[in-house]
Amino acid sequence: DKDSLDPVMLREKCTEYALKFRDIQREEFIRLGVLGDWDNPYMTLNPKYEAAQLGAFAELAKKGLVYKGQKPVYWCIDCRTALATAEIEYWDEVSPSVFVAYSIPEADKIDPSLAGLDVNIIVWTTTPWTLPASMAVALGHDHDYTFYRAGDKVYVFARALKESVEKETGISFGEEVLTVKGAALEGKKALHPFYPQREIPLLLADYVALDAGTGCVHTAPAHGVEDYETCVKYGVEIFNPVDEKGFFKKDSEMVGGLSLEEGAKKLLAELTDNGRLLGSSKITHSYPHCWRCKRPVIFRSTDQWFIAVSEFRQNALKCIEEDVRWIPDWGKERIYNMVRDRSDWCVSRQRIWGVPIPAFYCEACNKPILTEDRIHAVQKHVEREGCSAWWSKTPEELLGDLCVCPHCGGKKLRKETDIMDVWFDSGSSHAAVLKVRPELKWPADMYLEGSDQHRGWFQTSLLNSVGIFGKPPYEQVLTHGFIVDGEGKKMSKSLGNVVGPQEIIDEYGADILSLWVASTDYRNDIRISKGIIKNLSESYRRIRNTARYLLSSLKGFDPEKHGVSPDQMTEMDRWILQKMNSVILKASEAYDEYEFHVPTFAIHQFCVNELSAFYLDSSKDRMYAEKTDSLLRRSGQSAMWTVLSSLIRMLAPVLSFTAEEVWQEMRKIDPLLPESIFLTDWPAPVSIEGGRELEEKWEKALTVRSAVSRALEKARAAGIIGHSLDARVEVERGGAGEASNLFSDDELRIFSIVSSFNWTDSLSDMGVVWEDDETSIRVGIDKARGEKCPRCWQYTEAGDEDGLCPRCSAVLSA
Repeated sequence: DKDSLDPVMLREKCTEYALKFRDIQREEFIRLGVLGDWDNPYMTLNPKYEAAQLGAFAELAKKGLVYKGQKPVYWCIDCRTALATAEIEYWDEVSPSVFVAYSIPEADKIDPSLAGLDVNIIVWTTTPWTLPASMAVALGHDHDYTFYRAGDKVYVFARALKESVEKETGISFGEEVLTVKGAALEGKKALHPFYPQREIPLLLADYVALDAGTGCVHTAPAHGVEDYETCVKYGVEIFNPVDEKGFFKKDSEMVGGLSLEEGAKKLLAELTDNGRLLGSSKITHSYPHCWRCKRPVIFRSTDQWFIAVSEFRQNALKCIEEDVRWIPDWGKERIYNMVRDRSDWCVSRQRIWGVPIPAFYCEACNKPILTEDRIHAVQKHVEREGCSAWWSKTPEELLGDLCVCPHCGGKKLRKETDIMDVWFDSGSSHAAVLKVRPELKWPADMYLEGSDQHRGWFQTSLLNSVGIFGKPPYEQVLTHGFIVDGEGKKMSKSLGNVVGPQEIIDEYGADILSLWVASTDYRNDIRISKGIIKNLSESYRRIRNTARYLLSSLKGFDPEKHGVSPDQMTEMDRWILQKMNSVILKASEAYDEYEFHVPTFAIHQFCVNELSAFYLDSSKDRMYAEKTDSLLRRSGQSAMWTVLSSLIRMLAPVLSFTAEEVWQEMRKIDPLLPESIFLTDWPAPVSIEGGRELEEKWEKALTVRSAVSRALEKARAAGIIGHSLDARVEVERGGAGEASNLFSDDELRIFSIVSSFNWTDSLSDMGVVWEDDETSIRVGIDKARGEKCPRCWQYTEAGDEDGLCPRCSAVLSA
């Protein structure tokens, strides 16, 4: 039982529990390949962090931005503590919907026509347990309110809601006696439905809407922020009949000692008996729940510590609009509206595990004491010993000569028992981390979290920083969506659609999980399923196989000795470097804009289309069959080395383990490379003279090659050829356009991986004639002439006695 534990002992157990999960999370992040200073993390439970947090609190107190007051706050009756907005989750809840009649005994003061009539105003509520705290009825200033006859009574409510009120109450409202604006009813009095001695004033409020209910809002200032603000404005008493455990206080008439649920039942029974309950049903609506215990919460007026957000709200809104880049853009409006509409920050919590609110109370005058010098006195103890010093030391030990009441001079003080909101803990990280670590900067380059943190960390950090420094703690804020299943549904164990990260890592490896993250548009909710991961594993396999093939092609290559400069390379090699340049530029621009899915897709497409489907395939012959140190082969290896180096560095942020694995293989080729890929620079484009024109030119070659590839498939299906090298090819110049003037027969032979290629004005008698639908290029395919070289598989009519083609014969005899 936590309530029976010594506070210091409880905190020790909490610390032990927190450190256990710190170690687990650290290992999981390392396994994911996340880089971090894992031996020197910041933790909100570290004494230096706690002390810095108290320093931040002292600055707010110094500026007069911290005060103690009684206001309705979110209250969890299970955890028995106040909650901040950021600690609230909204789920659907079934609640009673009740319509209650409050009598208006002096209706003739509204209008003489109402004299002598039994007049009642109908209010609507979904929280009947708050009726004992009902202190007023709120109306809309410009709404029309009509008085209707129904039997021997007269009822008044918003005219616009007549149809829905008749449906909910079953009452047929007949003759219209009178219609007035809400403003005409201001200050008139009704009587409480079961405490008839309590007069209920009719007040005006801007929030009264006509979308549900009666347009007459039951107002319990102890149980609602708007209710509270309206009643304070009119000087109405704040009455709270509910204790911290969710029971009516013992002295509450009719319901004393009952739970809220039991009390509500008794109240409804009383309203039924006295004829005041006009309608009762059930509705399902979104209702606040505690983020910890998941139980519904209530609003409850209590003494709490607050940060006066209202004092610097306008500056915070200005910072949101002018000083921060919000990614995606809609994040700006979301947090702006939240800050604009929020109340002062209830920063106290009725717990022990946390940073104490460093306030004291005088035993003589009972006034609270919260001063900068006393907070700093406590801060010194906390920096040395941690926050447990607050619970283990007396006020005299904590304050020394400052242990005296500044109000009355009393020398007997007691400590505050509340702690700070955990969101003040995390919201102080800019001051406790960025401001104190010399290797970091303030403000931060970026805060990154899920969209729920517009209500949480993003907002509390902003308010903390603006309150202290007048500026936001970050320059940019990036928000991502939530993870859902493959059909876009929220994941839940009961639905059996949960996909755990460890499950993916165990089956596919950590890089697949990273690839999934980097392949999705994080600005929306992110889908995951076993099918999605399986498809991604295929994409990963293609990228990995591309890297493996590039490495295998670099055997015997030394970049220092054998490297060929771009201006000495073949045109095809310069073209692939230019395509690589395009990917580098696209990836760089996308990363700068935080569009992480764009480079991942671009790199994958480059591996599949330009590299695997064309360049690497077309380069196989020279890699295998040309002389080891020939310019053709060294040119290709130089291009492949540059491509691999650039490709793997671009992949490093995503496929961290794969990139490092490849990098270590590259270091076997060039030991002068940095020890790790994460110690090298982002790739820069290679200077290729006339690179753009080269790309355009080669698009024409690829168009011809695509047409030839489709024709080869037809010839293979017809049984004319097996492998593409079994073919001789003719292509009509007319349909190929400029390509026939830009590329020679031999170049197209190499690109198309055939034994013979000829441009022609008109196809000769070929085995297969193919007119490509997509390009209108006419292609002829027939069996290659001559004999197949056993070394390179190309056909030749000039083979030696061993059947080798002239090229292979020369290479082997060299």
